[in-house]
Amino acid sequence: MLVEGPVRIVGEDGTEVTSDRFVVAVCRCHRSGIYPLCDTSHRRSARTPRR
Repeated sequence: MLVEGPVRIVGEDGTEVTSDRFVVAVCRCHRSGIYPLCDTSHRRSARTPRR
């Protein structure tokens, strides 16, 4: 999900992530190594071959 910045995200445990970029990609699939920000890990999933 893309959000216009700057952005401050507060997690349920109270941790904060901030970004001053113009557009911030927020992870919705929970696969990101830098969650809650997106690192495009969702693109690296194994794909089923077409028949």
